[in-house]
Amino acid sequence: MAITKTSGKKGLKGYYLTTFLIGLGFFTMGLMDPLYDTYVPIFLGKYLTSKALIGTIMTFDNMLAILLIPIFSALSDRTQTRIGRRMPYIVICLPITAVAFGLIPIAALTGLWLLIALVFVLNLFKQAVRGPVVALMPDMIPGELRSEANGVINTMGGIATIVGTVGLARLMDIPINLPGMGPTKDILAFPLSSILVLLAVVLLFFFVKEKQAINKEESEKKEPILHSLKVIFSEKDKSALYILLSLLLWFIGYQGILPFVGLYSKEVLQTSSGTASLAAGMVGIAYAIFAIPSGIIAHRHGRKRTIRTSLLSLVVILTVIFFHDPLTSGMGPAIRQYTFWALLFLFGIFWVSVVTNSFPMLWQMSTYKTVGIYTGLYYFFSQLASIISPPITGAFIDFFGFRAIFLYGATSMLIAFFLMQHVHRGEPEDDPVAERAK
Repeated sequence: MAITKTSGKKGLKGYYLTTFLIGLGFFTMGLMDPLYDTYVPIFLGKYLTSKALIGTIMTFDNMLAILLIPIFSALSDRTQTRIGRRMPYIVICLPITAVAFGLIPIAALTGLWLLIALVFVLNLFKQAVRGPVVALMPDMIPGELRSEANGVINTMGGIATIVGTVGLARLMDIPINLPGMGPTKDILAFPLSSILVLLAVVLLFFFVKEKQAINKEESEKKEPILHSLKVIFSEKDKSALYILLSLLLWFIGYQGILPFVGLYSKEVLQTSSGTASLAAGMVGIAYAIFAIPSGIIAHRHGRKRTIRTSLLSLVVILTVIFFHDPLTSGMGPAIRQYTFWALLFLFGIFWVSVVTNSFPMLWQMSTYKTVGIYTGLYYFFSQLASIISPPITGAFIDFFGFRAIFLYGATSMLIAFFLMQHVHRGEPEDDPVAERAK
């Protein structure tokens, strides 16, 4: 979707408020995801000893995601209601998601099967709404501004991660009195997160008006979903295919590591439950600080170059993390913990540069009527990685120890680096319609 003029507004400045409000949708995901990734494995660990089995159960939500995100993203492309095409999914699914999320630690106290059942309900609605939430941004923001807008939005997600992992997660160490159970820890962060998610839904509903969408008139030109997918994959230029394969690989690396850093912190660095989340929190802090700069850098130097440079940097950082444990084994616990956090902070700097700029590259190859399909494809491949990776890395931990997952991640990022060489479209100046006509 190439748009070179912005309705009289110069640069992103004229869209900051809209971008911030849309970012509230990303805020909800950024709030829930790291807490989910950090503590659900710990909750499962109360009932299960096999890390491979825990990793397999952690793919349960991703199995729903790989099915639901592309479907609901494409459906929202074709939805027409008085409140918009994305908003109906947001106001129905996100509140249910919030309630289910808040109840997860209570279910974990009751039994394994109740925990799994609630995780199913949570992810059923969370994954159904994720695509429409994400597709809302390219609906409202012109094409050449999306890297910078995505930086603002990812900053919102990073702030949410900080709120969740650095702030709310500390409440997991505070006992609360539950009827029939007495003082109980590992609960409080989840219901408080749910309240913040509900507040974000209210603000989104009242202050984001989809009638102001860019090129809204194109929504009347509908094409069958399968036809749109066929067009995408039959293009002579395979840039869309290669960026999807690249993101599959870098998410394989990411999803193989992040679900286990909480357990790594507890079992290798010997941290408490509340402190364990700070490992993922370092990634979130870097995410919040560097999301906007990474979008600005890409705007000046190119999205592809920024992504490939970041991927190489991630390879180096993950290799260093692989050697962190033996190199710091003679040091005190505090030094080992702080140096590990510092490395994850560096990881977050370059990871946000990859994520911030890859989505706009795909959106740049779309039109208004197919932006939801491209969004769904992004999540299809990223969630496929989430299904593939945790069981593999869980098995690696069982057989080779925790350190193996960092080399696994570095290898995945390196393959993605080489695949990105074949991506030739997706920069702000590219016109997808013109490219397809060649």
